[in-house]
Amino acid sequence: MSLIYDVIILGGGASGLMCASSLDKSLKVAVVDKNETVAKKLKISGGGKCNITNNYVDVVNFDGDVEFVDNVLAMFGKDEMLNFLTTNGVEPILRKNRYYFCKTSSDEVISVLKKLSKNVKIYLNKEILSVTKDKDTFSINLKNMVLKAKKVVVATGGKSFKTLGATDIGLEIAKSFGLKVKEFEPALVGFTLQKEQFFMKELSGLSCYVHIKVANRVIKEEMLFAHKGISGPAILSTSLFWKKGTISIDFLPNEDIFELIDGSKKLVSSVIPLPKRLSKALVEAVGVNDKECKKLSKQDKEKLKQLHNYEFAPAGNFGFTKAEVSRGGVLTTELNNYTFESYKVKNLYFIGEVVDVTGELGGYNFQWAFGSGYVCGLAL
Repeated sequence: MSLIYDVIILGGGASGLMCASSLDKSLKVAVVDKNETVAKKLKISGGGKCNITNNYVDVVNFDGDVEFVDNVLAMFGKDEMLNFLTTNGVEPILRKNRYYFCKTSSDEVISVLKKLSKNVKIYLNKEILSVTKDKDTFSINLKNMVLKAKKVVVATGGKSFKTLGATDIGLEIAKSFGLKVKEFEPALVGFTLQKEQFFMKELSGLSCYVHIKVANRVIKEEMLFAHKGISGPAILSTSLFWKKGTISIDFLPNEDIFELIDGSKKLVSSVIPLPKRLSKALVEAVGVNDKECKKLSKQDKEKLKQLHNYEFAPAGNFGFTKAEVSRGGVLTTELNNYTFESYKVKNLYFIGEVVDVTGELGGYNFQWAFGSGYVCGLAL
């Protein structure tokens, strides 16, 4: 009789490995991954140092069902994540008072996860074709082989990072069992621009700190002007909450334009504390001639208010090839928020990026991956 595993985890990324390492060591467990090594995305993220979590983790940092996210964070939030790392000999470093990174390389976290799942059989270079269920046993149909399990955890991630073998097989599996999903879209990705904002492409290479209003949230971060449009941490996080319509940028969040121009004999672009090329372009973009501040008309001053509230609609985004993550996934209404088990299919679980929860830039998606993996592993 062929071997039947207690649990098979599909995907050897952050959520899959965390789930595997949280399981009872007496269980027969296997992890199946498409790549030649596990944790490929984890390895290259954050410039090879992996932004593991954030100093401020709250439901507002996620696009997803509030109650569902809140429940996971209550069980495995930032403090539990840091505790898990230090207990296992990893001392993450805090950057900019917000972001937790590995000290030397992502391998620090990866080796902990590997060590904690030593007892797990890992199948590499295995493409998952489909999953079927007969009575109480699942068949994982791979190219050239079939594996059997009593329980299956789908941790196959999203569609971004195609170079790392990313596909939407997780959604295909969910749909084959009748679960509702939201198709993947690129998220944490730069914006392309409408003709009126093409001037921003001319500023390629420049960056500035901004506040961006999007869908009743305010993102406070650096924005980068790029050849294709706009990018940088502020824009990537904004892309998560932007569906369509306008966003509004405050280019001078720590200043007051009226105080800057008040009584000055300098040119408007000279009193704005931004790179000269940028301040000139912004003054022009709001329809004001760059002149001495004291020569500004009432109408000019009214137009300059837009520097605190520059409103426009992005044309679209840079697509999956440039996206850090995928938005969408298996709907959380399909899953038990204490176990991640499907309500429709007993013993079938979905965790990590394949679930319809996405975090802002800054360690939130790894926090979600580790948190959902841990909670599911505990339940199993």
